Amino acid sequence: MEKLKVILSGGGTGGHIYPAIAIANEIKQRFPNAEILFVGAQDKMEMQKVPQAGYQIEGLWIAGIQRKLTLQNMMFPLKLISSLWKSRKIINKFKPNVVIGTGGFASGPLLQVANSKGIPTVVQEQNSYPGITNKILSKKANKICVAYDKLERFFPKDKIVFTGNPVRQDLLDIHGKKQEGIHYFALNSNKKTLLVIGGSLGARRINQLIEKELEFILSQNIQVFWQCGKLYYDEYKKYNKECVQVVAFIDRMDLIYAAADFVISRAGASSVSELCLVAKPTLFIPSPNVAEDHQTKNAKAIVDKNGALMLKESELDTQFQNTFKDLVTHENLQNQLSQNIKTLAKPNATKDIVEEILKLV
Repeated sequence: MEKLKVILSGGGTGGHIYPAIAIANEIKQRFPNAEILFVGAQDKMEMQKVPQAGYQIEGLWIAGIQRKLTLQNMMFPLKLISSLWKSRKIINKFKPNVVIGTGGFASGPLLQVANSKGIPTVVQEQNSYPGITNKILSKKANKICVAYDKLERFFPKDKIVFTGNPVRQDLLDIHGKKQEGIHYFALNSNKKTLLVIGGSLGARRINQLIEKELEFILSQNIQVFWQCGKLYYDEYKKYNKECVQVVAFIDRMDLIYAAADFVISRAGASSVSELCLVAKPTLFIPSPNVAEDHQTKNAKAIVDKNGALMLKESELDTQFQNTFKDLVTHENLQNQLSQNIKTLAKPNATKDIVEEILKLV
């Protein structure tokens, strides 16, 4: 094989984009002259994030099916035909050895075309409950790399490889970066730090919770680093003050994880995988508004092994203060959660996925 050529597709949310970028970086590290192309949905966040990571991206005119009758839905057949046609054009021109999909709408048409042309395809499923695109693609994919047990209910058993989720390389080694993180984010080194993360776009219910409980949290002698998401920044930036930093987006996740003592987070697959590596005492607040409630299932997989605490949104008003107080005052609990969640980490996931990809080429 004179030159490895790879197309990656995944997008819509950070949870699909960052795994794809992690896989691309690992391929680049092993094969510096490999050619890598991304394909995304033309108006989604991957169109910014992928070029920022140093890769080329082509956009498809595609969107998902809404659950009710909308103009968007009536346009769907047209968008699908347009995306299949453009995918065929991209694949014919680029001539990839392998095509990898990490979820999101754009990966549907692209992998469909690759399958029809006999090009090997790999599906990487981050969640404990797969999305509709990956369920459809799995029938023809050569390999399906997963991060949770019991996925043979949805995927052909002989194609499943248990690898874990790809995570950013800079998170593999945050130990020893604590002082650097405190300095970078101008935190007070005499106070413990609570990191609040709601996902790339933000989480309304977590933001409402922090707003309501801010005085209580600060009364525990804790400072708050609050990533509220770009959708909510204008609404919450007024809380920026001593001991509270509100940001839309975090550019150095490695440093903020290193500086944090406690974490409150959604339970998207990428966040869960990162938090297993980082191993800080964590309270998960899963989003109930995702397909098949998969965030609750993601979080429960950790909670069942005593690796984190979890509150459902419906429990926040009555149980948050007691649960949070337990988390920040009991050192035994903190140590136990950190040790247990660490055992669930898969630090070699990205390398293992790339191994599986190379076997097909």
